[in-house]
Amino acid sequence: MDDSIRELALLADTAGARVVDTIVPQVQKINGATYVGSGKVEELGARVKDEEIDLLIFDDDLSPIQLRNIERATECKLLDRSALILDIFARHARSATAKTQVELAQLEYLRTRLTRQWTHLSRQKGGIGMRGPGETQIETDRRMIGMRIATLKERLQKIDKQRTTQRKGRDQYSRVSLVGYTNAGKSTLMNALADTSVLAEDRLFATLDATTRVVYVAQNKQVLLSDTVGFIRKLPHRLIESFKSTLDEVREADLLLHVLDASHRGFKEQKRVVLETLKELDSHEKPTLLIFNKIDALKDPAELIALKQDFPDAAFVSALRGIGLVELKKKLIELIESDFIEKTLLMPVTDQKTVAYLRRIGEILSEDYTWAQTSYEDEAHAVVRLSFRVAPRYREDVEPIIAKYRDLKIIEEADLDTDS
Repeated sequence: MDDSIRELALLADTAGARVVDTIVPQVQKINGATYVGSGKVEELGARVKDEEIDLLIFDDDLSPIQLRNIERATECKLLDRSALILDIFARHARSATAKTQVELAQLEYLRTRLTRQWTHLSRQKGGIGMRGPGETQIETDRRMIGMRIATLKERLQKIDKQRTTQRKGRDQYSRVSLVGYTNAGKSTLMNALADTSVLAEDRLFATLDATTRVVYVAQNKQVLLSDTVGFIRKLPHRLIESFKSTLDEVREADLLLHVLDASHRGFKEQKRVVLETLKELDSHEKPTLLIFNKIDALKDPAELIALKQDFPDAAFVSALRGIGLVELKKKLIELIESDFIEKTLLMPVTDQKTVAYLRRIGEILSEDYTWAQTSYEDEAHAVVRLSFRVAPRYREDVEPIIAKYRDLKIIEEADLDTDS
């Protein structure tokens, strides 16, 4: 069975359907009216009746015309891949934010696929007086959906502003985001690293909400680790748009931890899908650490040896069993610090506000106190020589501080003795 079809069957099972059979038709050209051709549609209709099937699921997205024609011909409810994924998202949405994001994606999807099944919408605002002269029920429903979409987008904009404000208070931490294919074990790894209890289940899209925790990667070294929604092939674009506020955790991360399922035979294809999705988010060039999870599920030790040879810079862990986490943290620190900017600065000891700020945004490597004078002052005064490093995002904040104290000159002890 093709990996894509196997994945579709797993999606169907996650949605609560019992898979009776799978069919892979040999289609040379997509039929604009019925996708697979009239003969195959007739065959599907016959099987629906004979086996009392009540749901057909297509692996690709279908046009509104194709959906309508196949449903009429087979007299069976039909879902395409996007509709199935949206249904799973709706089932797993727990927070108000996730529910809002999923509802927006569902309405965007349904707006172009309206039939008279949407007449119940008129009850939400009262049927009397809602239809304009000559307006059909579908047009009324479409207008109502448009109004609801506008309301949801406004709500998500407010959520986005709130999260932006929250992220501003985290500037002193390096921000790390877990990304990967759905069910690769991101939430389990989050729990193992942060000693927390994020929902982690062996099913697709168990996590929809972004969860952020402080993680100690070494003594006195902390990062903000965020777990985000998993990716999947043919992920509906409208979902990416709707989950913008959640996926901003990926966009604004300093680096990414790309989690792969080492035991999945198609991990290379899953890796490609994740990279393509990151490209859509303009996050594909961020520093990234590959993490092969579930190494305990590999049946042959030679497989792990081969993976380490092919990906020498990756980390290999079992988040469930706590294997390889120490080495993972070491690699994470190395990756974080490889991108840091190292500076040395002379500044008066009286400017404690600036010293405190540098301590907050960076890592102090060394400091010592001595004497200095400026070009415009003959009198020597105490200064601190501060060696520190900061993440690249603080470059614009640090440069003016360095420029301000650029004319400080160290006075050697011998010169001080002479002057005295």
